[in-house]
Amino acid sequence: MAELSLHHIDKIYDNNVQAVFDFNIDIKDGELIVLVGPSGCGKSTTLRMVAGLEDISNGQLLLDGRDITRVPAKDRDMAMVFQNYALYGHMTIYENMAFSLVLRKEDPNVIHKKVLAAAEILGLTSQLNKKPSQLSGGQRQRVAMGRSIVRNPKVFLFDEPLSNLDAKLRGATRREILLLHKRLNATMMYVTHDQTEALTLADRIVCMSMGHVQQIGTPLELYDSPVNTFVAGFIGLPPMNFFDVTFEDGMLKGKGFTVPLSDEERATLAAYNRKAIILGVRPEGIAEGGDLTVKVFSNENLGMNTLVHGHLGEGIRITAKLRGWSNYRPGDTVNVSFKRKHFFDKETTNAIRKGDR
Repeated sequence: MAELSLHHIDKIYDNNVQAVFDFNIDIKDGELIVLVGPSGCGKSTTLRMVAGLEDISNGQLLLDGRDITRVPAKDRDMAMVFQNYALYGHMTIYENMAFSLVLRKEDPNVIHKKVLAAAEILGLTSQLNKKPSQLSGGQRQRVAMGRSIVRNPKVFLFDEPLSNLDAKLRGATRREILLLHKRLNATMMYVTHDQTEALTLADRIVCMSMGHVQQIGTPLELYDSPVNTFVAGFIGLPPMNFFDVTFEDGMLKGKGFTVPLSDEERATLAAYNRKAIILGVRPEGIAEGGDLTVKVFSNENLGMNTLVHGHLGEGIRITAKLRGWSNYRPGDTVNVSFKRKHFFDKETTNAIRKGDR
């Protein structure tokens, strides 16, 4: 399909408010990149700049090595799937999917073949004579995707396409997008605020905050090796627990609790002796049995797992995701241990790696 490169992209509005700062990424042919972050972080603005719907203030946008920074949206050979479907209510599904090809004055026989092929991919063949109002939300979103597929663009752009769907439809449509990507081997940029979508869909994730890229990497890299507390807290559900602690005498000391460390962990923190740091522990990185005592205040059974919410030490809140079905009640105590720990610099909030000074 296509390679897409964003080099030092900025977005500055007329009132001098900057929405995107120095965005850089090289997207490989057939790669699915997911931009994720909270509302207002600049992810949709970045996608709209790629689409040509927003001007690029500074920087360069390349498609297969060609500079398209100032090329109009209609000439970029990209297709965008919007959050609100943007279907024509008076047209049939067939007419909606064929519309862009009709505007191009393509041969009707070619249009017919392309629409039928896209409809088969998306399971819409039996719906082609219906109007959008007769379809479910998930089906309408598939029509919007089909309208993009028939164009055979170089790049597919998705702007929070699942946010209007209920949880069940969201999961089903997410799987359809993943299968679509594998079937088409298409280059895709996908924007979402939902980190579950990011983790399940992406070849690589771009995590953004306040217009800045915080980390780019595979889903596993962002989950297992976050570069700072923002990424650590945003990626993963339930979010990571954070504790203010001090590294002393080969252990981490918090308010009313002490966390033992392995030799390797002590080596990682060697430069932080007697200094305050932030300890991060994912709920699923906590196991029953150990030297830490949690006083339970609520319990959520999820079938295969249980979320136990409680207090550690002097009232420090903690959430543990324990295996199996547990029946802890408010006031109960449970002993736990931390199986996987993350360390962050107190001042910079950046991750502490072995050898840091």
